[in-house]
Amino acid sequence: MDYEQILYDVDENILTITLNRPDKLNAFTGQMLNELLDALDCADADDEIKAIIFTGAGRGFCAGADLSAGANTFNRDTDGRGLAPDGGGLLTLRLFDCLKPVISACNGPAVGVGATMQCAMDVRLASTSARYGFVFAKRGLVPEACSSWFLPRVVGISTALEWTLSGRVFEASEAYEKGLVRSVHKSEDLIPAARRLAHEFSSQTSSVSVAMIRQMMWKMLGADHPIEAHNVDSRGIFYTGRSADAREGVQSFLEKREAVFPGKVSADMPEFFPWWEPRNFE
Repeated sequence: MDYEQILYDVDENILTITLNRPDKLNAFTGQMLNELLDALDCADADDEIKAIIFTGAGRGFCAGADLSAGANTFNRDTDGRGLAPDGGGLLTLRLFDCLKPVISACNGPAVGVGATMQCAMDVRLASTSARYGFVFAKRGLVPEACSSWFLPRVVGISTALEWTLSGRVFEASEAYEKGLVRSVHKSEDLIPAARRLAHEFSSQTSSVSVAMIRQMMWKMLGADHPIEAHNVDSRGIFYTGRSADAREGVQSFLEKREAVFPGKVSADMPEFFPWWEPRNFE
């Protein structure tokens, strides 16, 4: 697929996806959604990609939905040109099932879906010029992109309600204080910091283990008892414990050398993966 509204760049096993409508502060469109979904599918299928970084072109991360349709931007009952009501959710649900670690490098304003999409990413970094706004109440809307599930799990229910009920835009420093972002960096240091973290996820780790760990952690957030985690943990240890990656991991440790893991996410996930039933949009 040829991309027009995102950039797809792979370097040293790290994929950087850049939202690329800088003249519109990377406002979110249906086309951008389709390109992002395709990019994530490509990333999951490519064993050379070990981690993913999201960022924005120009001075913004994403200014939210493209409002060029005017007052009926979100009204699908008019002429069909309004944004699909499930667009942001389709993206965050795809991120939820992604097999590669996902890092947000928020380089500027992130409003509406620009903020909510980041809640489904594993680790969030921000530049000092980043701003966040869950502004839905100020637009006569409600939070989307599954953020009523993700956001309270990231920052807690009280902070999630404060931000969404007020709809105010806040600084990167507050995002850091409340736990939305891991760290705040000067603009020129943001991508290097994100890449260092991506290398930690991708260097000297088993890709199969990383994919499993990511899914185990996210999926267990909805479990109603720790026995659910015990069941998955035990099956995971049983299958990975017999793998070539486990043998290499132990042997490289004993031999005091760097590990070279042979396992591939495309071919060597445990036999019981995925262990959850697909859920459908109603």
